[in-house]
Amino acid sequence: MQRKRISTGSSFEELAGYCRAIVDGEWVFVGGTTGYDYATMSISDDVTEQVAQTFRNIEWALGEAGADKNDVVQIRVYVADRDDFPTIAPLVGDWCRDVRPVNTTVVTPLVAPEMKVEIEVTARRQT
Repeated sequence: MQRKRISTGSSFEELAGYCRAIVDGEWVFVGGTTGYDYATMSISDDVTEQVAQTFRNIEWALGEAGADKNDVVQIRVYVADRDDFPTIAPLVGDWCRDVRPVNTTVVTPLVAPEMKVEIEVTARRQT
């Protein structure tokens, strides 16, 4: 099976030469995704809304790949400010609770100061 690339059309993807997700056989790799609304290229200042939009973006990419959150086997969460972790963790927990993927969470600076969280997932499509 040939690789399928999934793109949001974001200028970030063009600038850095990547795509939002790749399907390779039964595997789906969704790259680091932030809370940008790609339709308006805007991002909320609110960390809760950023997490919600990030998961909407991830769900869109998974859908384009023929998968959904129930196929997720690994999640990686990058938090820009340690003080936001108590807000972010339960939101991630709510999204993951039924699937229980493995999780790595890291506190680290992100590329742009407005980004409070970045999340990537790996999924295995049920064929």
